[in-house]
Amino acid sequence: MINIEVNGARLQAKAGQTILEALKSNGVSVPTLCHMPNLPPSGACRLCVVEVEGRGALIPSCAYPAEDGMVIRTHSPRAMRARKTIIELLLADHPDDCLYCVRNGNCQLQTLAENYGVRQRRFDGERSQRFPDTSSAAIHRDPAKCILCGRCVRVCEEGQAVAAIDFAGRGRHTTIATAFEEGLNVSGCVNCGQCILVCPTGALTERSSIKEVADALNDPDRVVVVQHAPSVSVTLAEEFGVSAGKDVCGIMTTAFRRLGFDFVFDTGFTADLTIMEEAAELVHRITTGGVLPMMTSCSPGWVKFVETFYPEFIENISSCKSPQQMMGAIIKSYFAQREGIDPEKIYSVAVMPCTAKKFEARRPELGDDSVADVDAVLTTRELARLLRLRGLDLQAMAPSSADMPFGKRSSAGKIFGATGGVMEAALRTAYHMLTGEDLEKLSVTAVRGMDGVKTAGFEIAGTQVNVAVANGLANARALLEEIRGGKRDDIHFIEVMTCPGGCIAGGGQPLDTDPDAIRARMQALYRIDSESTVRTSHSNEAVKALYAEFLGEPLGDKSHKLLHTKYSARKVLK
Repeated sequence: MINIEVNGARLQAKAGQTILEALKSNGVSVPTLCHMPNLPPSGACRLCVVEVEGRGALIPSCAYPAEDGMVIRTHSPRAMRARKTIIELLLADHPDDCLYCVRNGNCQLQTLAENYGVRQRRFDGERSQRFPDTSSAAIHRDPAKCILCGRCVRVCEEGQAVAAIDFAGRGRHTTIATAFEEGLNVSGCVNCGQCILVCPTGALTERSSIKEVADALNDPDRVVVVQHAPSVSVTLAEEFGVSAGKDVCGIMTTAFRRLGFDFVFDTGFTADLTIMEEAAELVHRITTGGVLPMMTSCSPGWVKFVETFYPEFIENISSCKSPQQMMGAIIKSYFAQREGIDPEKIYSVAVMPCTAKKFEARRPELGDDSVADVDAVLTTRELARLLRLRGLDLQAMAPSSADMPFGKRSSAGKIFGATGGVMEAALRTAYHMLTGEDLEKLSVTAVRGMDGVKTAGFEIAGTQVNVAVANGLANARALLEEIRGGKRDDIHFIEVMTCPGGCIAGGGQPLDTDPDAIRARMQALYRIDSESTVRTSHSNEAVKALYAEFLGEPLGDKSHKLLHTKYSARKVLK
């Protein structure tokens, strides 16, 4: 430990910490815009500057090490003036459209302007002319609102190993752009939305589908059906000021009905269906010498990542559609047939934690006879906006149950929302398929947790099955490089989730990326699992009924036609 003095108070800090880390560990706050925890400092925004006795210039606290005996003033008049000037300069080239911006009230630049008393424009001149990029099916990019903090560039390159965007130009002409300043749709972007989570302004947002969904709800000739992903129920309440990890599944179902949806289904049902197909596919590949390791296909950002950067592994990806697309497919086939509804009159909405799901819903491979499996995708944030638009208060509603036949799920389908959850659910069912019995301990703790890559080995019916779990595409890339180099040739099954932590930290989730919030969401899912009476996908009676009445058997002709797909290599501008 070292001793420092901060604003007249004697404090202690750990040796090796930066000044910013030392201040935070002692509950002292200074503003930042470019800083990203767990990544090396860039020192770009200079908002975190402090005065240190004996140093002439102001020092960026994020990039300067704390030293024993250091005397620091965090809010001296000089530091305050410097910060206010930086904020004023940023605002001088920023659109005055806060009332129309989706980040109004939740914008870090707006908050800083309020905190530092910016009430008039001191700097004025010619504004930069930059135009929105609306090419992506998932992400809307508005360079006019960009403050060049660089967070999006860093999370895309260092966090996700995609590098679809970077700094371009020099001086006042500097922008953040794709290769050759083309649209995101022809870049290497995988639509994960992690850039949205770290953007401090409205420069990056999801492409909204609220208007389309509202129009469908108001159309009397439409049958509007909604499904909600496993992780949404443990994150939605955060949008309304409730602490992270609160499960509002039943209340959310009531809210959907208040919004006017005709049917409410739980995507956890098709998570169970995915496991039935995926576990059967894994067993088939292992027992017949199929392509291994098999890789999960639930995360559309990951699938596009492989198509773009590692096309030689496309055959390794499971042919199963994601739970979202499986639900869309059976709604417009089995459900439409059962209810006597023309599939073209059904408007199928999915509420997802993921911006990449918007892209996935538009993939031409995922539909039948020009009828898309899913018509619109709302993120968790968009659902919250729609609820506020309709004046609905979650805390004033009583819970209710989802509609049958797709409203019943096992808790194996629920843990899909966390990294390792798909693997754990698949292992529970694959074990049963090979042995006819359930695992003695259904909780497979070896694949749980926030580690970037987790590996484990299991003996099932005399067969050794080795698995790996990766979350975050930088970790997935490292794992693929090892497999490409022949270092991991003993692995049979790999789960990859695009976002660090899994769907609970997806690009469409509440903007709080605090690690404690993400852990609370994960713990909520595992708590639901531990308290459930139906914990395996193969025990879901509704899934059994669907196979008996309609699909036949896993990997059968009908299930393969409706629930499976294929992928192909992509070319992007480099």
